[in-house]
Amino acid sequence: MANATGPRGPRRPPRNGATGPAGGRRRPSADGPDARKPARSDKPRSDARSGARPPAGPDTRSPAGKADARPATGKPGQRPATRKPGARPATDKPAFSSSRPARPPRGAARPAGKPGARKPRDGAPEGDRAETRAGDHKADHKGDRIAKLLARAGIASRRDIERMIGEGRIALDGAVLTTPATILTSLRGVTVDGNPVQEPTPARLFLFHKPTGLLTTAKDPAGRPTIYDRLPKDLPRVMPVGRLDLNTEGLLLLTTDGELKRQLELPATGVERTYRARVFGEVSQAQLEDLIEGVEIEGMRYGRIDANLERRTGRNQWVEMTLTEGKNREVRRVLEHLGLRVSRLIRTRYGPFVLGDSQPGEVVEVRRVDLVKFRKTLD
Repeated sequence: MANATGPRGPRRPPRNGATGPAGGRRRPSADGPDARKPARSDKPRSDARSGARPPAGPDTRSPAGKADARPATGKPGQRPATRKPGARPATDKPAFSSSRPARPPRGAARPAGKPGARKPRDGAPEGDRAETRAGDHKADHKGDRIAKLLARAGIASRRDIERMIGEGRIALDGAVLTTPATILTSLRGVTVDGNPVQEPTPARLFLFHKPTGLLTTAKDPAGRPTIYDRLPKDLPRVMPVGRLDLNTEGLLLLTTDGELKRQLELPATGVERTYRARVFGEVSQAQLEDLIEGVEIEGMRYGRIDANLERRTGRNQWVEMTLTEGKNREVRRVLEHLGLRVSRLIRTRYGPFVLGDSQPGEVVEVRRVDLVKFRKTLD
């Protein structure tokens, strides 16, 4: 039978052999051979009030032209995801290669160790692993260095304690310590020169009117007298806060707490010291006021000094100086730099504590309530 012809040539026969109304062939319908495709409605696909969706018609598209068609995996009624123009086609290969083992189910026992902690390298000796554990424990450990604890107990200053450890004079449970970095929570089992160390008691502070002719040290190799030769015998073991020269007199603080001693001596705490100096020579108030910016003498830098003239008697005059450092012979060096000769030097104040009317050699203890208030200002 001859094929029907159209304006552009012969027509191709339908694939399924169905005939159309004009004697040709037509596609079969899902509802029967005579059913027609329903007309498209202008109504929306879903009802906003009821939430119902109209029944979806049969998909008459052939899957032959969709090379990347994938089965729908969404929830029923969910619109399938579409790829944006220019997007990279989806592949079965994962975005990254994961060699990490699967996570254990919730509630299962987890392996020991901190999350994210580095594992010891393979083949590492057991000693290295023990040091690693000790380091982790030390970071979380609440304690203090042994030098700090012994200084707080009034044994000696931190520097002296470190020297004593180097000399093998300090032991813990019978074992001689070799490093001042030992961390302890108490002094239990600690001995100095074979003698047990008592736990530290609350800090005490004393005001000592130091006379001239005494060294601020425990012992002098030359046999010269020291401040400990003049202190009362019933006084507890104390340490001097800073030093006063052999020929300098006035207020010297003594404490039983090495940590308090360190706080008072550090320039960073800004504790003021006031001195009165009797000098011989000529100096003006303008020259003294220039010291407020500090001064450098022979390569040594001295910080801010508040200096004022008090009174003058001929070529002798009294100068008051307030500073926050305690460098060796600082007051004398600065005054000599100005062309003055110091004939007498007295420390009259250290922080809030003053010399007052005390007599040379006299010792007065600071009340505990006043000491507690003062220590709060140092923190």
